Amino acid sequence: MTKTTGSPVSPRSGGAPVLDTRALNRATLDRQLLLRRSRDLSVKDAVSHLVGLQAQNVKPPYHALAARLADFDPAELSALLEARELVRMVTMRSTIHLHTVEDALTLRPFVQDALERELAGFRHGLAGVDLPALAAFARAAVEAEPRTMKQLRVALLVRWPDADPQSLAVAARCLLPLVQVTPRGLWRRSGQVALTTVEQWLGGAARPPGAAAPPLPDAVVLRYLAAFGPASVKDMQTWARLTRLREVFERLRPRLRAFRDANGVELFDLPDAPRPPADTPAPPRFLPEFDNLLLSHADRARVIPPEYKGRTWKGNVSYCAFLVDGFLAGVWRLEEDPRGGDAVLTIEPFGRLSRGERGALTDEAEVMLARVAEASSAYDIRFGTGIA
Repeated sequence: MTKTTGSPVSPRSGGAPVLDTRALNRATLDRQLLLRRSRDLSVKDAVSHLVGLQAQNVKPPYHALAARLADFDPAELSALLEARELVRMVTMRSTIHLHTVEDALTLRPFVQDALERELAGFRHGLAGVDLPALAAFARAAVEAEPRTMKQLRVALLVRWPDADPQSLAVAARCLLPLVQVTPRGLWRRSGQVALTTVEQWLGGAARPPGAAAPPLPDAVVLRYLAAFGPASVKDMQTWARLTRLREVFERLRPRLRAFRDANGVELFDLPDAPRPPADTPAPPRFLPEFDNLLLSHADRARVIPPEYKGRTWKGNVSYCAFLVDGFLAGVWRLEEDPRGGDAVLTIEPFGRLSRGERGALTDEAEVMLARVAEASSAYDIRFGTGIA
């Protein structure tokens, strides 16, 4: 078995059961709704269970749920965004996530310290800028009307003409809970990114600024484990881009089960969470770029074979990825011709696929296309090379 890195095992977990890579893989896939598509969860409940979905681009949340929900209809997700029951905003790892209203109002304060630490990298561009004054000025600007980042930079530069424009905009993004207003994110109706505060966007549904205390870290740890466990302290710190969570796990230890991975790293989990046998079949799945399955652990060997590490990225471009037998096996691309009405899904495996694996991928591709390319009159599924 490939050796991974991590913290040494705690003496308190010396006799804990060992979970090998395949056991961790199956447990995580089950939490992520990827062993079988859920027939019970609504779109909103799935977004909540998964503690948000990566949403840097418009399509990833739709592709992510098409892989996880049996009866997924993109129009349902779009309608929830339009009704302001789901929002797109910066939270974990300083990236755009799709969240329920409840999570938008609690997870953003939870990661606020991490976001503000990012400003240390922009201190030269913000020399002489009073950050509380900048936050107040930017809030007034975006609450008067939603602004694009360019418009926000221009407005801030008028007030602080000697500062770096990009640094000013980044500061506003880190200091304020800004949401992307619709039509951005709507299914096949998306517009440019325009921002306002979560309080302004949600109106009466939002708590007044400062009135919402950050959620107890304990509650967030339990939710993370429910969606991504079993996991180490470093795993969760990677997911949230936070530090010093060890004491939270220690406080929760009496309520958790302890395990070890093959390298002795201590893992925590909810006592009654599903941990399927390592030989449980895992069907192929097509995931969007930036899917949280691939980004939410310090040790990603439970999903990404060591030989494929870094293969879903090229420069600043992230590719959509697919799983075979539960592990990363290649990348894919969907091209749609709005005029001709055709859709082509190209599959690029990293290694050789068996005839059965190619057939299963083709079947899964047809399921995905029926959900996310429903406007197309004809589908073509191809195996090729050249994407990555």
